[in-house]
Amino acid sequence: MPTDDNANSGSLLPDLGAGLVVFLVALPLCLGVALASNAPLFSGLLAGVVGGLVVGFLSGSHTSISGPAAGLTAVAAAQIAALGSFQAFLLAVVVAGLIQIVLGLARAGFVAAFFPTAVIKGLLAAIGVILVLKQIPHVVGHDPDPDGDMAFQQPDHQNTFTELIQTIEDVHPGAATVGLLSIVMLVLWERSRLARLPVPAPLVVVLFGVGLSQLFRQLGGGWPIECGHLVQVPVADSVSGFLGFLQLPDFEQLSNPAVYMAGLTIAAAASIQSLVTLEAVDRTDPQRRASPASRELLAQGCGNVLLGFLGGLPIVTEIVRGTVNVKAGGRTKWAAVVHGALLLGCVALLPTLLNLIPLSCLAAILLVTGVKLASPRLVRSMWVQGWPQFAPFILTVAAIVLTDPLIGVLIGLAASVVFILRSSVRWPLRLIVERHLSESVTRIALPSQVSFLNRAVLARSLDEIPRGGHVLLDAEHTDYIDPDILWLIREFTEQTAPARGVEVSLRGFRSEYRLSDQIQYVDYSTRDVQEAMTPEQVLQILRDGNERFRAGRQLTRDLGRQVRGTAGGQHPLAVVLSCIDSRTPAELVFDLGVGDVFSVRLAGNVASRKVLGSIEYGCAVAGAKLVLVMGHTRCGAVTAAVDLICSGRTAAEVTGCQHLDHIIGDVQRVVDPVACRAAHWPTPADKEAFVNDVARRNVLRVVESVVEQSETLRRLVREGRIAVAGAMYDVNTGEMEFLTAGATDLPPAKSDQ
Repeated sequence: MPTDDNANSGSLLPDLGAGLVVFLVALPLCLGVALASNAPLFSGLLAGVVGGLVVGFLSGSHTSISGPAAGLTAVAAAQIAALGSFQAFLLAVVVAGLIQIVLGLARAGFVAAFFPTAVIKGLLAAIGVILVLKQIPHVVGHDPDPDGDMAFQQPDHQNTFTELIQTIEDVHPGAATVGLLSIVMLVLWERSRLARLPVPAPLVVVLFGVGLSQLFRQLGGGWPIECGHLVQVPVADSVSGFLGFLQLPDFEQLSNPAVYMAGLTIAAAASIQSLVTLEAVDRTDPQRRASPASRELLAQGCGNVLLGFLGGLPIVTEIVRGTVNVKAGGRTKWAAVVHGALLLGCVALLPTLLNLIPLSCLAAILLVTGVKLASPRLVRSMWVQGWPQFAPFILTVAAIVLTDPLIGVLIGLAASVVFILRSSVRWPLRLIVERHLSESVTRIALPSQVSFLNRAVLARSLDEIPRGGHVLLDAEHTDYIDPDILWLIREFTEQTAPARGVEVSLRGFRSEYRLSDQIQYVDYSTRDVQEAMTPEQVLQILRDGNERFRAGRQLTRDLGRQVRGTAGGQHPLAVVLSCIDSRTPAELVFDLGVGDVFSVRLAGNVASRKVLGSIEYGCAVAGAKLVLVMGHTRCGAVTAAVDLICSGRTAAEVTGCQHLDHIIGDVQRVVDPVACRAAHWPTPADKEAFVNDVARRNVLRVVESVVEQSETLRRLVREGRIAVAGAMYDVNTGEMEFLTAGATDLPPAKSDQ
């Protein structure tokens, strides 16, 4: 018996209901596929039984259901005609099953992961469109073509659209009444409290259709629904007659090469359709469970081998049954088993009763399901994702509707490949101009897979590097590089670049590529870099760094190289006095490297003698060119200063921190106690704005006090060797607002007392 973590008493009832609904849908599909394949009707029913019972046991999928599929009708019909007999075709089905078993054991199901999402969604939408177009004639009683046929070109030499036109002149009043009322019942059922009942709406519709059909039979005239508009299950007069429906393969054809070619064709078509459908049905699963694809191939192979020996059509993971199962509430593989058991029991024991079901009420069930699959919301969601997603999606839909599911999926895959190749050829590389401390570097970030398709654009990008420039080839996130690309890189590095005076840096190349990593530019502050900088240039470096930080375009840094390069000494460009807040690390918000700045951190970014001593050392001894006082929004120290001055209490009283008042007191110098006590903030946002304004004024006060209290810093400012500036960092946006460009209007010297 199938086991499942969710297969308990609480979930069995929904699976029973879903299995019943799928059975009602699968019955005409099995018959229709057999008819469209030019095969015995019983072979389609047998395929449905095996797909439910055997594959249902073996498959690892929770929601997909196997059976004969419209996508294989053309393949089956062609192979039956080519081999000359149905028995020879059965031998080919056995061969196909054995091939699928080998594929499953070889874990070939991994290819399912490569099916693009656009194609999967296109398959679902296309099946919805086909269900609507194909079932409209059956809903109104126009039933000349097989109910299980999904191909555009039909066995009766009509197509989907001409069949719709002919439907206008061939409406059967009894069947149309049953079909249209069934649609109304299904729609109203879902939108009313009746949906809470444990009885599946399709079962009610079928019972209603049978009852109404019998009533029309009593009315007479043009209302009775004749056999051509009812389910037509083969009826056996005895057990031996039922067993007589079974057929064995023609083993005399074992030496016929055409049998093996037919088996290979069936295996390829069935495996591709099964893998695509499995992925599609998993997308509709509310629990988003992933089905093991290789195990599905193994289960399908076992089912097809058995069908070849019993006289059934080949099976696949079938999209209509699977989506109907999910929409009907199926949760585990029990639904597949129930559907197979009902097919076997009813076909064997109750064929006469099944033949009372009008096709129009079954068509109504499929039509409503199709509307749900092909929803306008799905089309809109694909449209907003752009042409690379929408084009393969809509091509898949159109191709499936105008051909058949298998051919349509292959066309959709081809369209996706075209867009992938187009993307690889046009935008395979990322070119970023990075402004490091010493020079500008053009970084070419290689993609994860660098094939011969990338050669042209890489060659063009290297040719565009100006003479005397610097290029960094970054393979940090690259998994594979084609030998042709490696040859191009070596030629440029060893010959072309030296001839043009271009410096080449390499990063992230594997040892087997025989290209050693080398960084030719300076990406950290050295003595030469520091001495060449002016205070204004350092300030601009901080501005640019914060812009990169906000945009997520941080420079490519070799931190290990920076550690080694700064081990012998440091040459910082700036001293940053900032708050201890964990959201404001200067090295990150300014996109700086190891050794680029001195960082002085103190709650409230206030200045004291010890802080001034650190800043003086950073500028007068270590050679920093800029002092930046950096405050920030939503500062906890500033908020505490405002709250305490408004309440008239001390930090020690409120927090128990005995030294915190020294910091709070400094911040409170820019707070007007009278205005604070009189303030009434209507909203938290108003208070936050007040606190941020205090933080801003505190930064400006500290900028002035740094120069006012330090003769050393005042002298360096007069000589133009340093500048003192302020900045406010917004913790919401990451944006840095620079408040002053530098201290130029210096206050008079203050005596040291």
